[in-house]
Amino acid sequence: MFLNTAPPRRSFSIPININLQGARRRQARELLHTVTAQEQERSRGGDGHGGHQVKTQMPVSSVGEDRAILLGFGMMAFSVLMFFVVGITTVKPYINSKWEEEDGGCMLLRTGILDEWVDCRGVSAVPCLTATVNLVAANRSAVLHFDEESVLFTPKCFYEPKCHMDKMELEGEVLTVKSNLDSWLGSTFLCLSDPTKHPGEVILNKKYTLKRTLFALLWPSLMLGGGAMLVGLVKLTQCLAHLSSEMAAGGRLASKYTSGSIFYKFIHNSTASSTM
Repeated sequence: MFLNTAPPRRSFSIPININLQGARRRQARELLHTVTAQEQERSRGGDGHGGHQVKTQMPVSSVGEDRAILLGFGMMAFSVLMFFVVGITTVKPYINSKWEEEDGGCMLLRTGILDEWVDCRGVSAVPCLTATVNLVAANRSAVLHFDEESVLFTPKCFYEPKCHMDKMELEGEVLTVKSNLDSWLGSTFLCLSDPTKHPGEVILNKKYTLKRTLFALLWPSLMLGGGAMLVGLVKLTQCLAHLSSEMAAGGRLASKYTSGSIFYKFIHNSTASSTM
């Protein structure tokens, strides 16, 4: 008898199928492990643990934005300085001013030029024009001044010309003012008095008024508001750019997670089909 030593054809089919299935499973596991590791690294970078990637995604301020911010802060600093100057020169005199309209007005009694000229800033001497009025309501005389500054700097004079060396021109200027003022002799006009600090003096015009004070405060206020608005707009632009970059990064991360899940499902289905 001859023995049939040839192995059947199906004897090697089962080990071959098992080996192929094991190799496919190992490849699927390796691919799955690689994808999982990449997704974890990407998720760390998106969550803020990957410092280098976050830094690259952060919006960098341009040179124009930096200059705009510096300009805004410079405008605000200069406006503060202007507020300080205006407060000393205009606001404080207006607050301290107690000049009010005299009841009944004033009547001009007489005018005159002093024989002795007064000193003008140590440079020269100038003539001094004086004016005396009668307070109608109080029935008493007082010295008339042009404004509150002349009360402080020239307590005897209604008018003083500017300092210069030509005496003939100084005399002509004072005589012109005197002739204009003499036309008011015997007439009543409005005047301002301060009985508390200056009982024997009245002024014709008030220099530091509410309108002038508000107008002086307008320009520093506009500069301060413009500087603050400029800085605020630049900061708002940077904030919106940062939010848009974060939203874009979140969208890319979501798409990566979606693609990873699809790839995982594909590998799982291919592995399941190979086992069947």
